[in-house]
Amino acid sequence: VEEVIEQADYLYGSGETEKLYRLLVQHKNSDDAELLWRLARASRDLAQLSSTSAEEKRQLTYESLEYAKKALEKNESNSAAHKWYGICLSDVGDFEGIKTKIGNAIVIKEHFQRASELNPKDATTIHLIGIWCYSFAEMPWYQRKIASALFATPPTSTFQEYAAHSHLKLFSCLYTADPNFYSKNLLFLGKTYLKLNNKKMALLWLSKAKEYPAHTEEDKQV
Repeated sequence: VEEVIEQADYLYGSGETEKLYRLLVQHKNSDDAELLWRLARASRDLAQLSSTSAEEKRQLTYESLEYAKKALEKNESNSAAHKWYGICLSDVGDFEGIKTKIGNAIVIKEHFQRASELNPKDATTIHLIGIWCYSFAEMPWYQRKIASALFATPPTSTFQEYAAHSHLKLFSCLYTADPNFYSKNLLFLGKTYLKLNNKKMALLWLSKAKEYPAHTEEDKQV
């Protein structure tokens, strides 16, 4: 198992998404949470590729959630399993409509927060909690009405909360050698400061996002 994980991490670091998926899908019946969350991530990354068809994207998205769920069942104390379960559950919501996506929002945030409790220095999880706050701060009125219908106390957030969250957590991780630190975190910080009319800080973070080396398909989009 350790040898497969080592090989998988090398392929992930090299951006070899298809090879990584082919390697890990051979172990889809594994009882090892470390293998399973990596398979969830690989399935999700493959779904994100521009060369992946719409049909394959849907199938891979649902597969990724199943692998993440299985990883959690095998080890509830695995921070990465919580993180990728939250990510994959959010992705599934894209196929099931806005009502489902909003309905899953609290569960998603709970998994991100649990992941952060288990591994406080993981920059990706910090980014994801921040994006959750940003998404709810930016939520249009009709989605807020859906949220109000679904929850007695609907989840809310503000851009100020996003900026505060990101700054408090970000600087503890920004200069670590974490290969999973998302360029999107820099982008969203810049966008948040634009929303708050702070052009100086917006320029600072948008410049950092532009300079960040692209490792994944999402990095390239940034």
